[in-house]
Amino acid sequence: MAHNQFELLRQRRFLPFFATQSLGAFNDNVFRQAIIGLLFFMGVASDERSFYTNLAPAIFILPYFLFSATAGQIAEKLEKSRLIRITTMMEIAIMSLAAVGFLMQNMVVLLIALFSTGVQSALFGPVKYSILPSVLKPEELTGGNGLVEMGTSVSILVGMLLGGMIFQVAGDNGPMVAAVSVILFAIAGNLVSRAIPPTDAAAPDLKVGWNPIPESIRVLRLVRKQVAVRNSVLGVSWFWFVGTMLTAQLPTYGDENLGGDVSTYTVLLAVFSIATGVGSVLCEKLSARTVEIGLVPLGAFGMSAFLFVLALWLPEAGATYTHGLVHTIVALSGIGLFAGFYVVPLFALIQSRTPKRELSRVIAGMNIQNAGFIVLAAVLGIVGLQYLHWTIPQLFLALAIANTLVALWIFTVVPEFLMRFLSWVLVRTLYRLRVHGIEAHVPDEGPALLVCNHVSYMDALILSATIPRPVRFVMYWKIFNIPVMRWIFRTAKAIPIAGARENPELMQRAFDEIDAALAKGEIVGIFPEGALTHDGQIAAFKSGVEKILQRREVPVVPMALRGMWTSMWSKRDGRLKRMRVPRRFRAHVEVIASTQIEGQIATAELLEAKVRELRGDAA
Repeated sequence: MAHNQFELLRQRRFLPFFATQSLGAFNDNVFRQAIIGLLFFMGVASDERSFYTNLAPAIFILPYFLFSATAGQIAEKLEKSRLIRITTMMEIAIMSLAAVGFLMQNMVVLLIALFSTGVQSALFGPVKYSILPSVLKPEELTGGNGLVEMGTSVSILVGMLLGGMIFQVAGDNGPMVAAVSVILFAIAGNLVSRAIPPTDAAAPDLKVGWNPIPESIRVLRLVRKQVAVRNSVLGVSWFWFVGTMLTAQLPTYGDENLGGDVSTYTVLLAVFSIATGVGSVLCEKLSARTVEIGLVPLGAFGMSAFLFVLALWLPEAGATYTHGLVHTIVALSGIGLFAGFYVVPLFALIQSRTPKRELSRVIAGMNIQNAGFIVLAAVLGIVGLQYLHWTIPQLFLALAIANTLVALWIFTVVPEFLMRFLSWVLVRTLYRLRVHGIEAHVPDEGPALLVCNHVSYMDALILSATIPRPVRFVMYWKIFNIPVMRWIFRTAKAIPIAGARENPELMQRAFDEIDAALAKGEIVGIFPEGALTHDGQIAAFKSGVEKILQRREVPVVPMALRGMWTSMWSKRDGRLKRMRVPRRFRAHVEVIASTQIEGQIATAELLEAKVRELRGDAA
């Protein structure tokens, strides 16, 4: 199992797919930029050249509307490595047609090939993200998605650079070089794809519907089944809106606002692409290898902050080209970095929360919606600049305001995003965590009961920050009702419980809710001591854990917290009255998990002994 996301690049379960995806994105952009280069090579008039450069993106994106729904169904029905090989074989045939277009210098043939490339990309799209949960552990999803986003960003950039250089460097041999290049890159992608290991078909019995309109409606309904997934897909589509609106203006911005030339656009695009890739890769480090959707608000508001910088921090009158370029590079670096923080956890959440039998179709629905947002961004950009007569900085300012409002709306509709952000900030600010055994012993799917010692008011948040799956924690009702924390616990669907003498009705309701959660295949976390420790020692486990297992025998994972007694929020200093912050701030805390114990043999005494053994003397 990989302990660092870059170790995935050495493993067959990930590397061939990563290379195939990167080569595909690279070749698509070589091809599209080479078409633009051919227009200049042929000496096409500026009006006609503008017509083709605006028509080409529309032709490429049209298949996403027409064929994504069908592609999603095919991706569910077929074994995924086989489908990837089929799509890369299609790419060889399509690029062979493109080669004919380059050699004949025929734009009609090239546009047909471009449309076909869109069809092939629409077919590959649902596989691109739905294959990752099949080959990666839940704790690897964030890192794997980060690598895919980084590889895609860099491949797009390098592909655009190479495609744009072909006719400049090759001169009269440009058509031949372009023709040979796109075929060779397509063949390389197919050869690499043959090393992708097979994965089971998610729904081999699925009947494929070929009518695009009703099938598109069906997959869009699948996207909307779960609120968190629906809004994550909306968040990804908004990412494409912002990216399209931003990058579409960079060529003119570099010319009119910075006084640059063609190379300025290349520099700005490179900065944005690389920064997005860096942000994507950093997600695993910041999330501690969990699907940490708390990074999404950080990314969204970080993007807004630097969009405001880009719009308002304009070069002063008479400023040098270098001075203005540095301003813009700083802003674009910030936007790209936070865009990576924003989009990677959204992909990981979609993958982790969607049933595997539906994931490819949900990705297909997302691709349809993404295409719609890309078109909308292009249209609104034209309206703002051509009809409202905005300047590009004014358009960026409108984009910054819109991004802030959309972020606020999404996080209001799904408070889980903001809840995770607050808990992430609290945990990462107050503690330095070390994790042992989580990957090996906490199940990737299915029901399980987690039992752990109870030391501080932050225990549930710390455990949730280290476990890849959502956990339904059972907690004493007075802790559940702590101001501010209450909103976090309620949003996380924690289960409040009281003693039999305090409130027997609440106690019974809690046991019913625990059983219902386990029946749905969720993970439930409990603190069997029943209260926070007053002396740092583990108290006797109460019989509630046995009552849970009598109703439903599920695997039990013993866990222990080490180092919490000397940290903030424990009762060591008498209910926080003499809390010595400087000594206890950023405490080293360890979270340890042990081998699962079968529910039919687990007793309170056995579990207590196991947790004591795990904790040892490190209270």
